[in-house]
Amino acid sequence: MDDKTMLDKTVLDTTKVDGTAVDRTGPAPTDDDLREQAVTELRKRRELAGHLLAFVLVNTFVVIIWYVTGAGFFWPVFPIFAWGIGIVFHTWDVLWPQPTEASIRSTMDRIARHR
Repeated sequence: MDDKTMLDKTVLDTTKVDGTAVDRTGPAPTDDDLREQAVTELRKRRELAGHLLAFVLVNTFVVIIWYVTGAGFFWPVFPIFAWGIGIVFHTWDVLWPQPTEASIRSTMDRIARHR
């Protein structure tokens, strides 16, 4: 096996899964590794649910304040919109799928062609 093929195999075999480096050249992941990854994923989903609950409760309170104080210009749109941007990025971080081996390989090939 030449150096380039060996380097390609090493880069492919060491990927990031949920922010953790995983060496795929070694033994298969143990139950403890899989459990840790599952706990991390479930924790991220629970944090997102808490974030969404806080968003709904706080912004409901802000709209009630707006209504009680005269219901003029709907100023709550500004904090709702601003916080909504954060919600979108948090949701994206939690629910967006991790890169597949095929997409990693495709990107590596594209980078190698441009060198």
